[in-house]
Amino acid sequence: MGGIFGTISVRDCVNDLFYGTDYNSHLGTKRAGMVTFDKEKGFSRSIHSLEHDYFRSKFEEELSGFAGCQGLGVISDTDPQPIIVNSHLGRYAVATVAHINNLQQIAEDLLKQRMHLSEMSANALNQTELVALLINMGDTLVEGINNVFRRVEGSCSMVVLTEDGIIAARDILGRTPLVIGHKEGAYAVTSESSAFPNLDYKTVRDVGPGEIIRFTADSMEVLQGPAQREQVCSFLWVYYGFPTSSYEGINVEAVRERNGRMMGEEDKTPADLVCGIPDSGVGMALGYAEGHKIPYKRAVLKYTPTWPRSFTPSNQTRRSLVAKMKLIPNEPLLKGQRVVFCDDSIVRGTQLRDNVRTFFDSGAQEVHVRISCPPLVYGCPFIGFTSSKSDMELITRRIIHDFEGDDKKNLDKYATTDSPEYRRMVDEIAHRLGLTTLRFAKLESLVESIGLPKCKVCTHCFDGSSYCHQQTPQDDTEGRG
Repeated sequence: MGGIFGTISVRDCVNDLFYGTDYNSHLGTKRAGMVTFDKEKGFSRSIHSLEHDYFRSKFEEELSGFAGCQGLGVISDTDPQPIIVNSHLGRYAVATVAHINNLQQIAEDLLKQRMHLSEMSANALNQTELVALLINMGDTLVEGINNVFRRVEGSCSMVVLTEDGIIAARDILGRTPLVIGHKEGAYAVTSESSAFPNLDYKTVRDVGPGEIIRFTADSMEVLQGPAQREQVCSFLWVYYGFPTSSYEGINVEAVRERNGRMMGEEDKTPADLVCGIPDSGVGMALGYAEGHKIPYKRAVLKYTPTWPRSFTPSNQTRRSLVAKMKLIPNEPLLKGQRVVFCDDSIVRGTQLRDNVRTFFDSGAQEVHVRISCPPLVYGCPFIGFTSSKSDMELITRRIIHDFEGDDKKNLDKYATTDSPEYRRMVDEIAHRLGLTTLRFAKLESLVESIGLPKCKVCTHCFDGSSYCHQQTPQDDTEGRG
């Protein structure tokens, strides 16, 4: 997905920028960039690959080269960014969290208008540069940002660093978050509110869907109010979010615990203990243990000193190996036990299958798996939350293809909880992964645990439902929030 941190202060902002950006590191794995603006030095920028190292180790020795009271940093799962632009709108830098499905079509349209695209990444288009070109087509930054909202199919949130302030604009349907923080003499905006506490920022509020806000060190000005419609990604609470983060004022860990508690209360499967697959399965497991009234034990632990996130390597075989190597079973706690393992999701199933084999080899008598979201039946066209290039990489779609001869047939039935097709698919997943039993959270339970109305939460990957119309807040006939 990716994450952004931008700040503007009456004092030098480099330390806040460095550590604030680092607190978004769990959101992306490919590249990172930082840029500052100083009235004497101008813009200073650096971009590094994160595929073989961590953010802090890449940028720490360069901090003396940054100067200024305002800056932005980005952790990216896509392109090298931020992009620095010199245009009729002035000089500015822009960073995005975006998933642009019609990237090629927009690029072709711009080339026909005799514009050029110079920031090529591995011979591919740089979507942040394309966003900058769309912004430049406006007479003002606000008009240009609305041009992005109109043209992009998918999602795009952005932070723009100008010479006299920072502008934050959240995706038109709020799919990806931006949260505002404040302390004396400074404002900040970030993808993760967990970036604020240790830097002494207090959360002010979320940027609304389609809202555009300009920040100076001592002021916050709404340039465009939020749209009423919203489709914030439910997977933020399931998987992406750091446990201490909150979106729409709703804490990630609290949602995971509520979700697990509801499943635990309903589940009558006899078991001796419950364990969360680290890290994002732990909150659910704690709730499940409370609801099912069985003890939570750390029967498997993550070796954190050296292993990065499992999807970091570009090679799938190596990703799977990393996923296995970083989890260490605690054999004395597993031996002879009926264990419930809680995890956030099942995408391909490869990692879970290998882990389950290890759990049995370590002496587990039974391995029951409980997943904190419904089966992923539909690929996500809005946020790149997995490295899957095709829906057929989803274990659900491969099974549907095997059952139906067509991976797109009867998807609505397979996505309906407890339908005959759903139960058959879940039983087959359990069989292929070698599980004693398998259950997924109900869609209704997940939405209830989040606490927002279903119409404000994107659940497309589970049930194929979502607003897809691109609009600007001025186009929103339902008014503004």
